[in-house]
Amino acid sequence: MIARACLVLILWLAGCAAPPDFLDISGTGYRYQDFDDKWVIVNYWATWCGPCIKEIPELNQLAREHGDSLVVLGANFDEPEGEEQKQQAVKMKIEFPVYAEEPAAALGIAKPEVLPTTFVFAPGLKLKATLVGPQTVASLLAATSE
Repeated sequence: MIARACLVLILWLAGCAAPPDFLDISGTGYRYQDFDDKWVIVNYWATWCGPCIKEIPELNQLAREHGDSLVVLGANFDEPEGEEQKQQAVKMKIEFPVYAEEPAAALGIAKPEVLPTTFVFAPGLKLKATLVGPQTVASLLAATSE
């Protein structure tokens, strides 16, 4: 009887969890409200983009060193599917989450036409800057201090 009640409770609680707003390419779900107190950096990249290749180490460093105050997310401009998504992120040596699906509509932005493009959102997911061209840790930190 107690085991059945526990099972019912566990199933009920599992159903109460809010669905994620998006998934990354490894299947991990995220909710934007979990980022409400952080800056959100969304970087569009592609494997064929030389400046993107140059910029990724800067984004990795930013995510590692400033994860307490900001979140770095990647968006693959070419929108490959399945295993190809993962392979391209590995090829680029990306260490931060990469959207599994194109995020522009959900973020209220237009998909960029030039790469790399980085969108900087203030806490509360308010767009503060659109940066075109390769960024550095310093330029991204400057954009989050405005």
